[in-house]
Amino acid sequence: MAGIVRVSDVSKEYPRSGFALRDVTFELQKGEFAFLVGHSGAGKSTLLRLLSMAERPTTGDVRISGFSSASIRDREIPLLRRRLGIIFQDYRLLPDRTAAQNVAFVLEVTGTSAAVIGPRVTKLLTQVGLGDRLDAYPHELSGGEQQRVAIARALANEPFLLLADEPTGNLDDRATHAIYLLLREINARGTAVLMATHDVAMILRAGHRFLELSKGELVYDGTDLARLQADMRGKR
Repeated sequence: MAGIVRVSDVSKEYPRSGFALRDVTFELQKGEFAFLVGHSGAGKSTLLRLLSMAERPTTGDVRISGFSSASIRDREIPLLRRRLGIIFQDYRLLPDRTAAQNVAFVLEVTGTSAAVIGPRVTKLLTQVGLGDRLDAYPHELSGGEQQRVAIARALANEPFLLLADEPTGNLDDRATHAIYLLLREINARGTAVLMATHDVAMILRAGHRFLELSKGELVYDGTDLARLQADMRGKR
């Protein structure tokens, strides 16, 4: 499989708080599903911001599908982001727009024609199980349903990579499992997924590769679930 993400010796230092990441190196393959784990402050969100080019590393290089953090121009970053799907813990839906309008907004800002937007939005919301909730506003939806709208929105531009920052952090166990299964379905269609999570039980059930950050350093990259279970038990 071809690598679509390559992070090489990446460090990120902030003037006031110091290093958030130190010498992180890994690759993500096309169509892969991997978890990003670590306690609060470990550097997970910082790493995801670097992958979306919302920030640039202090040293090292982030390469995503031919784009390099060392050479990408500011005007090229929106072009890259149109090929990425980004999912947040707090959903970030527009409160005055319906589910369909929230998903459509992403397509509108990229100049997609109205003739394409309507059918695509309906298809996406149906895929995430909300085909009967197109006209519902965020406050009329449960947390799990709002996250499904956010996932449909992230898929609007048919991304090759989904970056998910604690997407189940505000959900109960049932909704968490449903969202994970949905992300697995998306992954099975060929979209790579990198999911930051604190949910060790989910990772243990899933059995995927996980990247473990601790104090900004990548301390493990693999599938040794016994190690993860022991590490998390010891850090409680």
